Amino acid sequence: MKLRKKNVVLFVLVAGLAAGSVTLHHASASEEIAETEKLETERKQIKSIYTNSYQNKVEARLETAKSTGNYTEEAMLIEQNPYGTNTLSLYVYFETEENAKVSYTVSAADKDIEDFSAVPEGEEEYQTEHEFQVIGLVPDQKNTVIFTITTESGEERSYTYECKMGSLVGEEESQLEVTEDNTQGEEIGNGLYVILGNDSDGSDFMYYYDKNGVIRGEIPLIGYRSHRLLFQNGLMYYSISQTKIAAVNTLGKVEKIYDTGKYELHHDYVFDDDGNLLVLATDTEKDSVEDQIIRIDTSTGEITCVLDLADLFGDYKAQCATEEGEELDWMHINTIQWLGEGTVLLSSRETSSIFKISDLYDTPQVDYIIGEDSFWEGSGYEELLLTKDESSGTFSGLGGQHSITYEESTDLEENEYYIYMFNNNFGVSESNPDYNWSQIEGIETSIKGGDTSYFYQYKVNEKTGEYTLAKSFEVPFSSYVSSAQKYDGNIVIDSGFQGLFGEYDSEGNLLRQYKMDLATKYIYRVYKYDFEGFYFAQE
Repeated sequence: MKLRKKNVVLFVLVAGLAAGSVTLHHASASEEIAETEKLETERKQIKSIYTNSYQNKVEARLETAKSTGNYTEEAMLIEQNPYGTNTLSLYVYFETEENAKVSYTVSAADKDIEDFSAVPEGEEEYQTEHEFQVIGLVPDQKNTVIFTITTESGEERSYTYECKMGSLVGEEESQLEVTEDNTQGEEIGNGLYVILGNDSDGSDFMYYYDKNGVIRGEIPLIGYRSHRLLFQNGLMYYSISQTKIAAVNTLGKVEKIYDTGKYELHHDYVFDDDGNLLVLATDTEKDSVEDQIIRIDTSTGEITCVLDLADLFGDYKAQCATEEGEELDWMHINTIQWLGEGTVLLSSRETSSIFKISDLYDTPQVDYIIGEDSFWEGSGYEELLLTKDESSGTFSGLGGQHSITYEESTDLEENEYYIYMFNNNFGVSESNPDYNWSQIEGIETSIKGGDTSYFYQYKVNEKTGEYTLAKSFEVPFSSYVSSAQKYDGNIVIDSGFQGLFGEYDSEGNLLRQYKMDLATKYIYRVYKYDFEGFYFAQE
């Protein structure tokens, strides 16, 4: 049964805290306003969104509307982006007379854009009250959303809702260029590519793109960038500035905001066994940077410094140098992986090394280092190095690696595991300028003139104290930033300095590659998420 019914819509098209909503929009109708003033206005709006007062006002307004209105499947309460956390989203609420499930499909006026279909989180169960977030709307298009309601008795009804979406707030592309497409079917599965940091001089955002390169989400940030998404107890955690992390619920409401105070976060964060956040940080009251780990108690917001790497590598730090008046970037930790029971893996770009640290919360100690022997020679830490096993073939070591990931496998023996990463294959250490990186065969030493980076996967054997190269393949060169992620049998690679990201099969064959215009220098990371249990129901 196809019905077309005009829904009850509460759109607030201008900024107004008194009204309880801010809908971000371009100032295209106000060209007399200078670009700097427009940017300042955007930033103020975004900053106001990430406050408890704003979020609570929106929630109270929606609760009042729900309690005073009679919202049914024929007259739904629909509002665009009320909480301000995704400009390409809708909030939906209504009741059905009998238990039912709901799904939706978003169709753009441009028929070259494929439909976007989903079952919202919670709507896999039959119920009479329905409240969820629709994502995936396309900017600068008339969007048609078809809601399909399936009752417990098996009856199916559809309702159509139309809305004209305005322009994006940011300057990102609505459609990315697909530079290569070698797919022969369904090699690329569901999920959304999340662009984590296309740093710009304007407002900052996190973006979602589908497998065709069509934008499906624009998430405003106060500043800086997000580094990854974490999910716990129905909340999505992501950084929104250099000193703040937000926890957002499935409807888009910001439930919690954590302020790290004197610590500036950078590069990465992870949950520990108790659900608290471990965050890579800089203590702004010290003269060195990117060498701390702090813990955020997600219940209380309490901040604790759990590791200053100078406590473990003080002798090496004393050997490092920096330009007069500049802060010492002697470690540059860019990834943290939680292994459980107080143990972490850390990736250090400045030393092109991986550290395993145990007993983090009590008496931290370095279990081992994976790095170049020649780099650590004479440092006093040589005995901590694992041995490179080249019995199956020689391989070049790491050069400024990023996004290391710990991976267990039933195919491995006890005390064995994998660590995979984006090996930038770029040798530089500004705090250790006397080390000659060109002595490593195959490593690049030009920040823009290099040819090849790699996906690397090490197999680590802690019993023998050895590691070997289990898998590698070439990827577009990126001297800094970048990421690698295994996803649904494939591998997602971001070569950040080139603005290229792509999905490869497990053997390293490129399936599809996308090009994004760079706002300034690079795309920080690209990870893919299925968002099941958050935006979408679990399959």
